[in-house]
Amino acid sequence: MTFARAQRQRSEDRRISPVFWVLLAVLGTSSWAVWTGFGENARFGVFLFVVSGWVVSLSLHEYAHARTALHGGDLTVGARGYLTLNPFKYTNALLSVILPVVFVILGGIGLPGGAVFIERHRISGRWKHSLISAAGPLVNLTLAVALLAPIGAGLLDNAPSAFVVAMAFLALLQITATVLNLIPVPGFDGYGIIEPWLSLKARRAVEPFAPFGMLAVFALLWQTSVGDWFWRLAYNVMELFHVSPELAAIGYHAFRFWEN
Repeated sequence: MTFARAQRQRSEDRRISPVFWVLLAVLGTSSWAVWTGFGENARFGVFLFVVSGWVVSLSLHEYAHARTALHGGDLTVGARGYLTLNPFKYTNALLSVILPVVFVILGGIGLPGGAVFIERHRISGRWKHSLISAAGPLVNLTLAVALLAPIGAGLLDNAPSAFVVAMAFLALLQITATVLNLIPVPGFDGYGIIEPWLSLKARRAVEPFAPFGMLAVFALLWQTSVGDWFWRLAYNVMELFHVSPELAAIGYHAFRFWEN
């Protein structure tokens, strides 16, 4: 392969996918529709705004993992399409996009999406491995702050209420995604953060249970008082920014446009 061809291939590996541009277009259009009240069903606009915003955040989350891995030494992430921001490139379309959206619809919770496959043996240094895992949740946290700050600061006091509650609900999804991802259980980024610091014996002891980590966490959230603690923590984060959790609840109701 010639140098010019290699450079061209590298550029293509990092070119933003048309899929992501379409997502941004839907997000922008639905934002305008909700703000202006365009259309007969304003709640459908809220639905499109939240879903497109959520999928955009999933793409940015996984891109952060991949970009950090690239700088850490794994040059294969580009060839896998992880730097294009195409959500369908992240391991599995069902796990990356469809299931997270279904969880938003059913329970108003930000389920961690797909995952990028990183060749960890190419990366040296425990701090690098931890940072790669932490990069995704940091994106969700940043987005949560970006959504909550203008509401809490009163910058949107004169904005249409539908737009404000849609932002509040999308912010809540970012908060729940951050909290879930930081749980130190296999299947979540939180475990990836601490795993490099565990002994080989500890990692081997956890390995047989790794496939069931995410299932166990969601069982606890839905079947025990852990769920109450989880939501209380998420609401407390909103209140730190002087945003009432009730706004997110109203946003969730508006999001479910098919209900009365």
